[in-house]
Amino acid sequence: MGGRLKGRVAAVTGASRGLGRATAALLAAEGAIVALLDLKSHWAQAAADEIVAAGGQALGLGCDVSDREALIATLGSVNDQFGRFDVLVNNAMWNVYEPLADIRPESLDRMIGVGFSGVIWGMQAAAPLMAASGGGSIVNIASVSAFLGIPNGIAYCGVKAGVTGLTRAAAAELGSVNIRVNAVAPSTVDTEGVRRVVSEDRIAKRVDQTPLGRLGSTDDIAKAVRYLACEDSDFVTGQVLTVDGGLATALS
Repeated sequence: MGGRLKGRVAAVTGASRGLGRATAALLAAEGAIVALLDLKSHWAQAAADEIVAAGGQALGLGCDVSDREALIATLGSVNDQFGRFDVLVNNAMWNVYEPLADIRPESLDRMIGVGFSGVIWGMQAAAPLMAASGGGSIVNIASVSAFLGIPNGIAYCGVKAGVTGLTRAAAAELGSVNIRVNAVAPSTVDTEGVRRVVSEDRIAKRVDQTPLGRLGSTDDIAKAVRYLACEDSDFVTGQVLTVDGGLATALS
């Protein structure tokens, strides 16, 4: 176990699998007590149990991040249990790729509710808790899609572009209480979920477009989150850190 976050209390949303799970595990390995939030408590607890088995401190909590009151209550309970709150990673996202003609209110509302409103509710819930602890770090997960045009990704690109904007605005507002707000913008991350919905041809094309010649890994993104969460980035706020192997530069 490392120690860059020893004594800190963190929460990661959408933490039962993929990027969220890897991020929670790395923060715990750095000494943080980590609350893993996901829609179903047993999903979150299974991931937390793995962290505990590896020697970390973690708990799993069920929470729909699009529900403002539920998220405020959940993060408040974490603060009450451990006496402080230092790091929030807004990772949860619900997504479907579809052409413009097929977008319907129910899918758009869910995407915005989880991926945009949920980020605002998370920051709203975390800010007073962090201020009471002397400050903290909020890391929002955006996407390189915020900067690129992705066919069949109008809603997703819009939500993630919104996350970059609210990140900068929150940084300007919360700096006075020593809360840093940054975002990480990954390109395609090689996860089981991605492999399920993205064809091998599309994956091969993305690899070919990427100067470093591979997809990102969950560890690549988790390490970027760790940097923004810990004291290594004490004078960094309002930034969107693109972690994409050079994809956005190559396509610009």
